[in-house]
Amino acid sequence: MKWLELSVETPQEFVEPLSEIFYRYGHGGVAVESEGGYNPDEGETPPPDGRVTVTTYLPLNDSTEERRHRIDLGVRLVAHVSSTSPLMVREVNEEAWEDAWKKHFHTLRVGKRIVIAPSWRDYSPREFDVVVNLDPGMAFGTGHHPTTRMCLELLESLGKPDMDVLDVGCGSGILSIAAAKLGARSVFGLDVDQTAVKAAKRNATENGVSHAVRFTEGSLPHGDVRPRGYDLTVANISARVVSAMATDLVRATRRGGTIIASGILVENSRGVEEALASAGANLGRSVVDADWVTLPASVR
Repeated sequence: MKWLELSVETPQEFVEPLSEIFYRYGHGGVAVESEGGYNPDEGETPPPDGRVTVTTYLPLNDSTEERRHRIDLGVRLVAHVSSTSPLMVREVNEEAWEDAWKKHFHTLRVGKRIVIAPSWRDYSPREFDVVVNLDPGMAFGTGHHPTTRMCLELLESLGKPDMDVLDVGCGSGILSIAAAKLGARSVFGLDVDQTAVKAAKRNATENGVSHAVRFTEGSLPHGDVRPRGYDLTVANISARVVSAMATDLVRATRRGGTIIASGILVENSRGVEEALASAGANLGRSVVDADWVTLPASVR
């Protein structure tokens, strides 16, 4: 299958609006990479100018040109007030895309116990390791982005056996699978991208948690989401989307339960905090990594 890769280089402060544009008109997922591909887990630091690359993919079909045009228009508007680059476009084969990024996807340890292990690499687990074997395919979510790492760390510290978990914007299924392996009784994952849902289902099977994890295409509100039905709700998406669905996130979470909101730039966190508080949640201590923040909140 052939895809169009669409990307821009931009200052950090414009990552979120561009991610929103790419998410809305792209194929449901957005990759955000620091210039130079530095890996903070290996002690590397970001470039001094803080520029990042925002990328999405479009399958080549009847809707491609319309989606590409809308993304290009949004990029041009952002470029009027920033040094964002013009939209860069190239055609790639799915196999070539997967082979290219697999070379850079290594085993990653997060928190005290969680290990994200690419399914094509050998890993010998230590005692008490919680290993998530992952092949994201064309979905996003490998654990290397700060927002995903922070969510995993909070899942490890807040998760309890026999919890019911809701994962909104599940991507590759990484957070849902980690929750199940940490002892969750049931996990329900939602994503607007059909490709992500397929990858998540495949990864759940690979990890032996299909009995506890269910994925489906969609977002909140959703008919299969039980009101007050979840002890822990995770939404690793963006400030705008989390703010817009704050009421639905609270409605889905049991009183005394926890919401983990992520995918949020520090400068945009206040709006998310206000939306969650207005919807009936008490904000806990935020977790910050570089320019990104993750907000835990308990439901009143």
